[in-house]
Amino acid sequence: MAKHNQGVGGYASVTVSPEDESEATPLVLLQVASFLRRELPIRLAHRIHDLSRVSYLQDMKSVQQVKDLYTTSFLEILSVDKHPPSREDSEAWEIQFAKILENIYERHSSVLVQMARGAFELRAAIRKGALKTSNDSELQVGRDAVEFELMESTHAFLDRFYISRIGIRVLIGQYLSLRQPPVENYVGIICSKTSPYEIVKRAIDDAAFMCTRKYGDAPEVIITGRLDMTFPYVPTHLHYIMLELLKNSMRATVEYHGIDADYPPIKVVIADGSDNEDVIIKVSDEGGGIPRSNMKRIWSYLFTTADPEIQEGMVAFNENVDHSIDSPLAGLGYGLPISRSYARYFGGDLSIMSMEGYGTDCFVYLTRLGNTREPLPI
Repeated sequence: MAKHNQGVGGYASVTVSPEDESEATPLVLLQVASFLRRELPIRLAHRIHDLSRVSYLQDMKSVQQVKDLYTTSFLEILSVDKHPPSREDSEAWEIQFAKILENIYERHSSVLVQMARGAFELRAAIRKGALKTSNDSELQVGRDAVEFELMESTHAFLDRFYISRIGIRVLIGQYLSLRQPPVENYVGIICSKTSPYEIVKRAIDDAAFMCTRKYGDAPEVIITGRLDMTFPYVPTHLHYIMLELLKNSMRATVEYHGIDADYPPIKVVIADGSDNEDVIIKVSDEGGGIPRSNMKRIWSYLFTTADPEIQEGMVAFNENVDHSIDSPLAGLGYGLPISRSYARYFGGDLSIMSMEGYGTDCFVYLTRLGNTREPLPI
């Protein structure tokens, strides 16, 4: 017997008992589609408004393209009737709406890279010493005069934007997944038996591939702790977080100790217990650590240690995916803050402690999916 509970993104999802086939019924799909028809225009309108008002970034070509993208999606959803014309037409209405959302989901897959391009364009404008504001007045900005990475209003905007984007993609992704044939242990995009150990192993393989491609070698990674535990989570989110942390640790270790050195292993610990509030994963490296003066900047969407040539190559990167192993180890500067947003979306967190001259410890806190409220930005 299927039960309804408060699910991902605040709408009723389907929790299915083991004897069920975990396939959403037409009625459930219609209910979810009706909710999304009401909810998505509101969320998109907030982001369009935000994109029109954010200082400096609003004038960047890539950000304007993202705003156009959101406006197009907003109008497409509004073109669909709020409710099926009749009970007989409900299935056709739901199918039409699903096709529109499939197109929107695909179209928005490049938004991460597009917004990062906008940040790159803003960096370039600042380096040139002049920014043009929307009222056509010229603002002279020297590299030393502006602490670009610490512009609070821009960061607050990007925090809101990316958390909202995660929410929109979870809502649409969950709905579209429910329309597909059932997969064992999955309800939509949520896996009821997510294994941190298996996901960490895949992230190690991906990070080692990226590191070896750039440096010719990669440090060993040792996994200890609760290798047998599973819990309900979205595996793609956890993989993104772990890949980001591991590639950062590998890069830091290789660059600190030098190519062809005898690298100290990176250590991953998975902690969980029956009384634990969270599932916790720690990634420890001996990659030289982070200067204390840079600790705030690592959470900036606008800060990157990547070489300007790599950044320029990345802004030309037109892969229509959220994240890819085809990108260089250090790219457009949004990996860590986006990872923290992924963790926080489901009520978790990401924190980093560093000892300059030695190494860095990263802690990923993950809540078991259940009654966590979605952190909706204003």
